[in-house]
Amino acid sequence: MRPDVVDLNQFYATSLGQTARRQVRRRIRTLWPSTAGLRVLGLGYATPFLRPFRDEAERVIAMMPASQGVSAWPSDEPNLVGLCDEAEIPLPDSSIDRVLMVHALETSEQVRPLLREVWRVLASGGRLMVVVPNRRGIWARVERTPFGTGSPFSPPQLERLMRDSMFSPTATLSALFFPPTQRRSLIRLAPAFENLGNRWAHALSGVLISEAGKQIFAATAQQAPRTRRIRQPQVAFPRSAAPRSGPNLTLLGS
Repeated sequence: MRPDVVDLNQFYATSLGQTARRQVRRRIRTLWPSTAGLRVLGLGYATPFLRPFRDEAERVIAMMPASQGVSAWPSDEPNLVGLCDEAEIPLPDSSIDRVLMVHALETSEQVRPLLREVWRVLASGGRLMVVVPNRRGIWARVERTPFGTGSPFSPPQLERLMRDSMFSPTATLSALFFPPTQRRSLIRLAPAFENLGNRWAHALSGVLISEAGKQIFAATAQQAPRTRRIRQPQVAFPRSAAPRSGPNLTLLGS
């Protein structure tokens, strides 16, 4: 079940949500240290993680699925968020350089159509980054956070899904090693948890952050028609009914 936009807003307004946002955003910036001159799209509920890109990217916009609801962003400037069907992103082909998906893939009811739309709007050389709950992590088991809803992924599952959807995985990072609790004493220790987890316990992270590139040749190979010529089978006719000549038979397609 997809979380409501009100619940998402409330979570990221808490101390736990703000700490989770900082830690995940730090790992995102490790993979995308600069988006200067690029067009960036956030899908799902990605707005808490888009702020750093606004100071350098050519354009930053966000789309939220209709089943989730939408909230305006940023709060102090003209709105940059739109509402869309997750399988019909209202953008032209090859119009985006970077797509960041958060709280989207694990709760989507149309996973492959969604990824196909992302592939369509990405430009050649474009990159997709997804943030999903880790199947082995404790965050996927706690329903009071938005990372505890939907279907979590293991690293092999996520990589296989990307490859099947015409993306080439390039890197996977981990984040949220601290427990999902509102206790301030543990929240203050979040940086220490993150440092230790990234060194010794990757498998136990709360979320997986995976980047993949758009695969051009895959679509070309699938769409290319092929022609094969098949000889007409030899049939014995009675002398009186035998045809004078018989054309060869041509079949189009594989």
